[in-house]
Amino acid sequence: MSTTITEEHRPSPEPVPADDDSSVVLWIALLAGLSVVVGGLAAVFWASVVTLPTWRIDPATGVAMMSERGVTELVASDVWFVITGGLIGLGLGLVTWKWFRPLGWPTALLAVGSGLLAGVVCWQLGQVLGPGPEAERISAAAQGAVVPASLQLRSLSALAVWGFAAVTPVLLISSLGPDEEDAASRRRRRRDAAEPEPVDETGTVDERGVLTSPDEAAS
Repeated sequence: MSTTITEEHRPSPEPVPADDDSSVVLWIALLAGLSVVVGGLAAVFWASVVTLPTWRIDPATGVAMMSERGVTELVASDVWFVITGGLIGLGLGLVTWKWFRPLGWPTALLAVGSGLLAGVVCWQLGQVLGPGPEAERISAAAQGAVVPASLQLRSLSALAVWGFAAVTPVLLISSLGPDEEDAASRRRRRRDAAEPEPVDETGTVDERGVLTSPDEAAS
């Protein structure tokens, strides 16, 4: 009695990653939460480093006046906002690239969105941490009084720095770094080259348990 055995070795197919929309949404929500928290911390820092100037109500005319040094300090508050946004934007951009680079080009949009969200939170919370709206306080102040200026963003273009700083590392790494698709293709080629060719072994096992090839059996 003989038994025929056929063994064919084939490379196992590569697993195909499935698109998990719920996972992507969860990570986007996590990025948004991180942007809000970082923006809140930035607001505290912004409020602590800015020196607010004061308005002086003229005793004769009742007009609010500010010195040239005070005007310079108003500009300095926007400068600190820009510096803070540049540093935080770079950090958020690196985090976004690390988390979402498999998505491709939407990573840049997520980076811009995270930077702008953090900037808006810093801007709005910073105004809350400051003395409050200055128009109401100036109108209610008596002649000769000194009223601190409010902590606010004087130039809205400074907000764009947050988004631009966040997208900068994403664009630089994606353009100057290695291509992920080419690297994956090279790894597949090296793996295929290292794997042995499929071997088709067909033979007959006799009563002694010896495998005999078809050529040997024919001879």
